[in-house]
Amino acid sequence: MSASSKKEKEFAENSIARNRKAFFQYEILEKMEVGLCLTGSEVKSLRNRDVSIAEAFARPRDGELYLFGMNIKPYLQASVFNHEPLRPRKLLLHRKEMDRLLGRVAERGFTLVPLGLYWNKRGIAKMTLAVARGKKTYDKRDSIRKREAQRDISRQLRRRD
Repeated sequence: MSASSKKEKEFAENSIARNRKAFFQYEILEKMEVGLCLTGSEVKSLRNRDVSIAEAFARPRDGELYLFGMNIKPYLQASVFNHEPLRPRKLLLHRKEMDRLLGRVAERGFTLVPLGLYWNKRGIAKMTLAVARGKKTYDKRDSIRKREAQRDISRQLRRRD
C-alpha cells in the first residue's frame, strides 16, 4: 500500500463531513486547521456524523472568529440538555493566525469557507478552514472541462492495461 493511499484511508476513517461544493464554487488560496468550541451533545452528534457544513462560513464577531451555518442535528438521547442546531460556533486558533486570516478576508472578494470536519489522532474535532475567492461561471465551466478531460485520460489508461 502506498503512502498516499494509506493517508487517504486514514482520512476517510477520521472524516466527519466534507464540503464538496467548496472546491467547485471557490478558488482555494490557503488552508488552515482550526479547533471548534462544542458542547457535549454536539460532539455526540458528530460521532454519529449528523452534521452538514455545505452552507457554513466563518466571520469575525467581537474580536473572535465564529462559524455560521453549520448544521449539527440534535442528539436524540440528550433530552433537555440538547443544543441548537444552527447556533454560531467559536473557532479556536492562535491570535497571530486569526489576524493574518482577517487581514486576507478584509481584501475584496475573499471569504472563509470550511472544507472538512474530522477527528485528529487524539479524538478532538478539527476543521480545515480555507481562504477562498468565489469563482465566476466561466471559471466553473473551465473546472468542469478539466475534470472531464482528466476522466477521459484515466479511462484511456485503464483500457490500455
